[in-house]
Amino acid sequence: MATQTSSSINAEAIAKVAKQAFETSQLISSSERVEALHAIRLELESRQAAILAANKEDLQAAQVEVDAGRMSKSLLARLDLGRGDKWSSMLQGILDVAALPDPTGTVSYATELDDGLELYRVSCPIGVLLVIFEARPEVVVNIAALAIKSGNAAILKGGKESNRTAKLLSEAIQAGLATTSLPSTYIQTIETRAEVASLLAMDQYIDLVIPRGSKELVKNIQHNTRISVMGHADGLCSMYLDETADVEKAKRVVVDAKIDYPSACNALETLIVHESLLNTLWPDVARALLAANVELICDAATLKALSSLQNPPQNLPTLVKPSEPSTYDIEHLSLTLSVIALPSLESAIKFINQHGSGHTDAIITESDSAASTFCRGVASSSTFINASTRFADGFRYGYGTEVGISTGRIHARGPVGLEGLVIYKYMMKSQDKAGHTVGEFGTGKKEYKHQRIDAVSVPF
Repeated sequence: MATQTSSSINAEAIAKVAKQAFETSQLISSSERVEALHAIRLELESRQAAILAANKEDLQAAQVEVDAGRMSKSLLARLDLGRGDKWSSMLQGILDVAALPDPTGTVSYATELDDGLELYRVSCPIGVLLVIFEARPEVVVNIAALAIKSGNAAILKGGKESNRTAKLLSEAIQAGLATTSLPSTYIQTIETRAEVASLLAMDQYIDLVIPRGSKELVKNIQHNTRISVMGHADGLCSMYLDETADVEKAKRVVVDAKIDYPSACNALETLIVHESLLNTLWPDVARALLAANVELICDAATLKALSSLQNPPQNLPTLVKPSEPSTYDIEHLSLTLSVIALPSLESAIKFINQHGSGHTDAIITESDSAASTFCRGVASSSTFINASTRFADGFRYGYGTEVGISTGRIHARGPVGLEGLVIYKYMMKSQDKAGHTVGEFGTGKKEYKHQRIDAVSVPF
């Protein structure tokens, strides 16, 4: 008989408590969940100094790892909670989620099967979420907000590089919950890989796993659990410069997609240039990228076009390099861009579907026909026309925040907000004095009416 380790025993206790918290919460009203979100925001606000101090310690420890070559610079960049408006955006995200309509209890289908027998399909929470992520400590707050609003309990595991920050964020969330009608164990965090391994086997308690991180992390989780997994393994985003592309528009959008936040999963990684633009628009776009110190890994055609430039940029010899076949399967997460020339829109679509990750891809074009073909032909979760791939984000889509990006062919694709965290159940009510039985229907008996009912919520 196999013996249980202390980590598996601890993990099972956490999972059980999460399931209990979820079941307890199902009769808690939407307004009470909103109150909980406001309480959490206030708690986080009051602890800002301590949380950012802990984040600074995580950053210092991570810098040592980067200097030793054990951690990538892109991972370090994602760790910084004090960068730009990250902190304020995190808090605003809570308010935005709180203000969104309740995604639960909504009727998407209703029909009268017989006189006094009504059937409703109603949105409901998934259950207990296990969310595993690397770096980005604000994910703790993002997921907590979405889980609470959508009626799901959550267990969160961040990367060890953000342990100090995640611990204080979690404590603030639980302190906020403790002042509300929701259990303080509604949102829990774990710290060890052993706990994750144990939880991945507990499909009796965990209903959905959401990994956010490297390709290796996602693949490892997918191969080691029976629980449904929602997520994406890569953010290999491409942009196609169509033969009708406007040069100024192309420069502006391409540069933004690459340099705004290079380590983000929605940053541009591959640029596809129509062959007719090799000696016209492409050199101008390349100059703009080189001015931003972007390294260009080019195929033979785009490389040749740059080698014959008049008055080439001084950094061209150091930043422009030849590509290899494997170049176009790399998510750089840095100021590096893969570039290739192709002969047509159709070949560009085929290339993206073959080499992309299904995340976000864009076209720069002045042709409505090309735009329509691109958006329908590319099989990604988001397809854009003349817009930066960096727009692929739950906050920018109006979801308040996101639980992650899903590139799978399931009910939730692209940035996953509240709607991606609910499923549905069927509710039926008989108003007949004797109740309804299936035996009443069939050949020579009653026939089903199947008369649609106009309803947005269940009337009982």
